[in-house]
Amino acid sequence: MDRRLTPATARIAHISLRGQLDAPSFTEGDKRRVSMPLVDLLRRPNGPRDRQLWLGESFTVIDHEDGYAFGFAGKDGYCGWLPHAALSDGPTPTHWVASPGTHLYAEPRVQAKELSALPMGAKVAVISQGPKFTETSQGFVPTPHLRTLGDHLTDPVAVAESLLGTPYLWGGNSRAGIDCSGLVQVALHACGIKAPGDSDLQESLGHEISPATPRQRGDLLFWKGHVALVVDETRLIHANGHSMSVAYEPITACIDRIQRAENLAVSHRRRL
Repeated sequence: MDRRLTPATARIAHISLRGQLDAPSFTEGDKRRVSMPLVDLLRRPNGPRDRQLWLGESFTVIDHEDGYAFGFAGKDGYCGWLPHAALSDGPTPTHWVASPGTHLYAEPRVQAKELSALPMGAKVAVISQGPKFTETSQGFVPTPHLRTLGDHLTDPVAVAESLLGTPYLWGGNSRAGIDCSGLVQVALHACGIKAPGDSDLQESLGHEISPATPRQRGDLLFWKGHVALVVDETRLIHANGHSMSVAYEPITACIDRIQRAENLAVSHRRRL
């Protein structure tokens, strides 16, 4: 089983695995919410980052060790470890951050001290809403930066383009730093399209198209360990280790560069 999608440790497994896995015990888990603006989802307690989760995301906890909780993210089932301090029984979110990023403020005014930065996708519980600022359970957010849950954007490529120049970060999922699959996941989720967290898992999205099929905005191009979004017939956008940023690149030049540098050809062409 893929450890990234298998909610189990050596001690206990999620009840959904009963009959599939020989575990010492099973649990329904404890549903919590991420209480930090952005937190690393770790491979093991105090281990390397696999992905990142945003404020307000649901996370089902099934095990504990050394101040960390093991479980899985509600949005995609990705499993890993979070610090206990990153989880709470916070209020049910009502809105999400639909801008590339925003700030949480102590007061509803431009000059107020910021409490923290919030990434696109972060979820908040709204108390009251005004034309300029919205009061949430944790502070004030500029009203134009929020949408109600379920009110999605419509163009994943435009979402990715709003993150142009974001520095590359392995396992990153925000404007502070993002990788290729993080960019695709953020862009698709903002448009209400479910997507796994890693590029190899994203190869199951949509349907395969042939190399002869004319490219279309929003198509996904895959190499081993990499994914990019087609912008138009000649350009793509991707978070990449070549420029160490989210950047446009001519499709033909990108294909040739990766072939020369890594001896890798395009492995999949997927249309959503």
